[in-house]
Amino acid sequence: MTGAICSRAGCRAGANWQVLWRNPRIHGPERRKVWTACDEHVDYLRSFLATRDFPVEVRPLDEAVTS
Repeated sequence: MTGAICSRAGCRAGANWQVLWRNPRIHGPERRKVWTACDEHVDYLRSFLATRDFPVEVRPLDEAVTS
């Protein structure tokens, strides 16, 4: 994901994190979406998803996603 930008609305900063999540009411555990996040917005995006009871995981952007 070289050159990835933050997924937070209005932010154009370079991303350092991947926020993996899914909506369990729609998708099974094999399906996860990935948002990218800058250092400033990684906690905001994680909290945004967690308050909706979505399973969420944060990893460094350069770490491979295997599932």
